[in-house]
Amino acid sequence: MKKVTLLIPVYNEEAMLPTLYQRLIELINRNSTYAWEILFINDGSSDRTLDVIRQLRQTDSRVNFVNLSRNFGKEIAMLAGFDYTTGDCCVVMDADLQDPPELVDRMLQYWEEGYDDIYAKRRNRGEESWMRRLAFYSILQKMSRIDILPNVGDFRLLDRRCVLTLRHLREQERYTKGLFCWIGYRKKSIEFDRGDRLAGHSSWSFFKLLNLAIEGITSSSTAPLRIATVCGILCSISSFIYAIYFLIKTIIYGDQAAGFPTLIVVILFLGGIQLFALGVIGEYIGRIFKETKRRPAYIASDYNEKKLGYDE
Repeated sequence: MKKVTLLIPVYNEEAMLPTLYQRLIELINRNSTYAWEILFINDGSSDRTLDVIRQLRQTDSRVNFVNLSRNFGKEIAMLAGFDYTTGDCCVVMDADLQDPPELVDRMLQYWEEGYDDIYAKRRNRGEESWMRRLAFYSILQKMSRIDILPNVGDFRLLDRRCVLTLRHLREQERYTKGLFCWIGYRKKSIEFDRGDRLAGHSSWSFFKLLNLAIEGITSSSTAPLRIATVCGILCSISSFIYAIYFLIKTIIYGDQAAGFPTLIVVILFLGGIQLFALGVIGEYIGRIFKETKRRPAYIASDYNEKKLGYDE
């Protein structure tokens, strides 16, 4: 009997877990030909999320959980899930039920047909902000050297060989949507209409979205470095043309004192370009610095009833 793991990172989802569990049980009962595992990754929740998960495990042995020692972020929580999953395939989904579990039935059908990565593509994006829709995804799509799938999130079914491959990608600064595309394998899309949250509030603030955008761009592309280079070249060419212009003007009309505002504008413009380039370089150097520390991506505190040490 093939085993399916439902991998669900959770952070302060106390209100959603009972409803989510009932929907998952309906999914499991419809597909009784498979063995099932429900794997929650508690990403340092500050509410009663962990207590609710423990209560679910007491009544259902198919519920497993990994409790991280603190909040490491969703990207790292998914990596922890890949490390602990035991299924022949793994379905990554959110706890807020914006991605309907009923879609997993079709994913399993395509998986049986031989597809390795069956991802859910959104026809609409529910209550998602316009900033995330436009400023993040469109810019990332243009800058990335790999094909970042538009309107596609983390909701997908991955064959075990995809999971084993992702386990080997241990970078600290992760953008998992880019990694899903980078590993390749045989992919299949399923379109659906994304709903709104049934309870609770999204933990994605403006600054978290901004950080995710920076992570996505710097993890998947070196385009910002090239942009800084091109800006520097254009500034140099513009300065040279400007110098030629003043040389010709001086020869023809004589030497005239240049205006002070023009000088200040040019200095501020060039200074801004230099600071922009330094900032871009700093982002990449900061990521190199974090990688050279070779710290573990996360620390798991508990796996079910077992307390874990650093090397477990």
